[in-house]
Amino acid sequence: MLIINADDWGRCAAETQAALTCFQAGGLQSVSAMMFMDDSERSAKVAKEVGIDVGLHLNLNQRFTHNKSAALAKSHDRVVRFMSLSKYAQLLYHPGLRSDLNDVFHAQLNEFVRLYGRTPSHIDGHQHRHLCTNMLLQKVIPSGEIVRRTFSYAPTENGRIDWMYRRLVDRMLARRYQLTDYFFSLSRCLKRKTIDRVYELSKSATVELMAHPVIPIERAYLTSSEHLDRIADLPVGSFQNMQPAKTRSCCQTEPTLIA
Repeated sequence: MLIINADDWGRCAAETQAALTCFQAGGLQSVSAMMFMDDSERSAKVAKEVGIDVGLHLNLNQRFTHNKSAALAKSHDRVVRFMSLSKYAQLLYHPGLRSDLNDVFHAQLNEFVRLYGRTPSHIDGHQHRHLCTNMLLQKVIPSGEIVRRTFSYAPTENGRIDWMYRRLVDRMLARRYQLTDYFFSLSRCLKRKTIDRVYELSKSATVELMAHPVIPIERAYLTSSEHLDRIADLPVGSFQNMQPAKTRSCCQTEPTLIA
């Protein structure tokens, strides 16, 4: 099954509209929504009107623009400052952020429930910060949730050390959460001309393809006849289709990546 998911729903009106255009064209099936941002409230109403599948796009590294809680702002600012120190900051464990991360996560989850009237179908993170070391070791996200895995790279693509790190993180996630079998970025696939591999894998595995429709080249592709014709013959769905299967073996081995 192929799940094409647009990130940053609700961050601003332009990003919401770009994803909505692709959804209405049939080019994607779900979105991940940001809380306490410019278009968070309006985009929730839009999502309920059109019936799109929505998950939580956890924000740990961009300051909120529509938050009325001073306490939450302080906790979130501490997390954002740490995450902004370096691109490697998320690899480090910061014991002083334990309570802040817990508060920030639950505030965003509660806001999602308030806006959408239900829990998110899946959870991922803005720039993948939901996979920072603190989040993993603290086990902040409740067990059993559908959580975004790391990118599916072959060992030769980004180096073996990077591949081994991602494999370790995915094994940790699989012990506690539900994962897709593969995860790819649309922009990377278009740049490297590997989108055919995504289509092929989705015939026998569950594949998430991350998109940012506000980027013109991605929006153009998702609404193109080429893409729409290709997915017409594929098992296409959303994270809601994964909901009944609430168990996944923590001993399951990594699927073999087709190079």
